[in-house]
Amino acid sequence: MIRPVAFRMNEQTAVNNYYQKVLENVLPATVQAKALAEFDAFVQKLRNVGVNVVVIEDTLEPSTPDSIFPNNWISFHQTGIVGLYPMFAVNRRLERRDDILDILEEQGFVINNTIDYTTAEEENFFLEGTGSLVLDRVNRKAYCALSPRADEDLLIEFCEDFEYLPIIFNANQTVDSKREAIYHTNVMMCIAPHFAVVCLTCIDDKKERKSLIKHLKEDGKEIIAITEDQVNNFAGNMLSVLGTDDKEYIVMSQSAYQSLTATQIQSIEKYATILSSNADTIEACGGGSVRCMMAEVYLPKAL
Repeated sequence: MIRPVAFRMNEQTAVNNYYQKVLENVLPATVQAKALAEFDAFVQKLRNVGVNVVVIEDTLEPSTPDSIFPNNWISFHQTGIVGLYPMFAVNRRLERRDDILDILEEQGFVINNTIDYTTAEEENFFLEGTGSLVLDRVNRKAYCALSPRADEDLLIEFCEDFEYLPIIFNANQTVDSKREAIYHTNVMMCIAPHFAVVCLTCIDDKKERKSLIKHLKEDGKEIIAITEDQVNNFAGNMLSVLGTDDKEYIVMSQSAYQSLTATQIQSIEKYATILSSNADTIEACGGGSVRCMMAEVYLPKAL
């Protein structure tokens, strides 16, 4: 997780991230202070339940307003392989930092290889990490909603390199009475060990919707359907993490939790303990939520 130093709304991502909002009459220093407070409180909540959190301090230069969302440019895998991804916004490409790999190795994580897709930026093709990809690491399936930030050919290349089955579909949201592509798959679905939270109504094509349902069901996932309004409150942006004694937690923002119905909460709590944290400023300015703030480290540890 990257601790912010100059968090603000990124105008380069706002062109197709319809969740971002301009906070009127709020000074940049106030936005940063609020985002930092939300970040620190969230990290503390994770650590309180035994989640191992590696916090990296951001730098003022270069200017990277979205660095709080590291999962878009890097992913870590059980094989010791690291993925580096091409980013849609030019200023987000500056978030990539080699020193983060050094820090992880110093903490005992093993990195065997790096697969770098970033040259695709030169051809204006993008695949934004585990924002574009919702990975079922157990069943080796990569769910991906195509968008300007998720190119199909790059997805196929990723799946060949990392040995995943691609599950491809289109997911839309209503913006000014028009259906527009959802910018990241992980805002409309989450896969946990025993269940999946997904907005099925975002998938307009019936065949694509049926295919997604089939794959989730054949892997034994209970499907917990959410609405587009709940997606707007980041209810799809959840992540399953392990705490003390491998206890499963499902992490979400306060706004996501408050948007859920009692029945949905009951369904989730059959499998995992809910951990929610306030991310109002980060969600409004960044257009992303707590799942995007976590780049989960699956790298093996040195013996």
